[in-house]
Parts: sequence; structure tokens; C-alpha cells
Amino acid sequence: MELVNVIVEEVRPLLRGSESKKLVDYGSGSGLVSLELTDLVDSILLVDSSKQALHDATDKIMARGITNCEVLYSDFTEDMPELKADIVLLSLVLLHIPDTKLILQKLFSILPHDGQLIIVDFDKNDQVNHPKIHSGFSHNELKSLLAEVGFTSTTCKTFYHGKQIFANQDASMFISTCRK
Repeated sequence: MELVNVIVEEVRPLLRGSESKKLVDYGSGSGLVSLELTDLVDSILLVDSSKQALHDATDKIMARGITNCEVLYSDFTEDMPELKADIVLLSLVLLHIPDTKLILQKLFSILPHDGQLIIVDFDKNDQVNHPKIHSGFSHNELKSLLAEVGFTSTTCKTFYHGKQIFANQDASMFISTCRK
């Protein structure tokens, strides 16, 4: 849970002034991050390809009486639903998606002009080697990929270092923001 709090504290300032905006939390899981942001936006759509995670998210939404959140079972790399969002958040999700460029293109397509993409993930870490995940991301490589897709005004900064937080390795996390 400590990692979730660190991420929430880093994302919250980026959402100030977004009270009229719709946020999509892609790869939301059970909503650990986005359910802590409901007071900052008009609505949140939690999107995940795990029915169990979305069931858990729905339970949390009901238990807390949250009225501005919905869930959607979807994997944008397989099937892209018709939806629009002002802000898209990916928190520790990009590393799980094999085709990074494809998912960035899909997310680009749901944002309006000047829409914002926020990515929180792990910095490149050569100590991590797993067939199902990326070993983190180099800031320059990610910026280059985002530019290829069409994103602009990209920022990327490391904001947290922790012990054994990434595949049991010491690692650091970055936050990246960009605009369509």
C-alpha cells in the first residue's frame, strides 16, 4: 500500500483544475490509485482486462458510496471500445503490455486535442529480466516513442526509489506527462 500512496501523492497535483474532466484509468486493477483521485475529476472510468479486479473495484466503489466512477472490462490491444477521455492514467501498467507503441496509439485515439496522458512506471532496470514484463523504461526511449505516436510537451522525471519494489529488485519509478 505504501507504493500506492507514493503514486497518488505524485499524481494528485497534476489533476488540480480538472473538476470538469473525464479520466480513464487504463489497467486500473481494483482501483487502488484512481479511487483516491475521485475528488479531483468529474468522472473516472476504470478499465481492466481482469474481471476479478473490476469486481473488487466495484465493491470498493459501492462501499465508499462513490458516485462518479464506473468500470469497463476491456483490453484495448484486442478490442477498442468507442470512448473519449480528457485524461488517461497508466499506473504500473505499461510494463505489462508487450506492444508499447500499439497501446500508446490506442490511448492517443481516445484523447481530445490537448488531452493529457499520465504514465507512472519503473525506470529501466537491467536487474529485472522476466519474459512477461518490460524491464522498465528509459526516459529518452519513452519520450521518443510518445513523439512518434504524436504526443507533445512530454516530461519525464524519476520521483521515487525503493527497496525490492520491482520483481524483488531495488528500483526507481518515474512519472511522465504529455499532451495530444
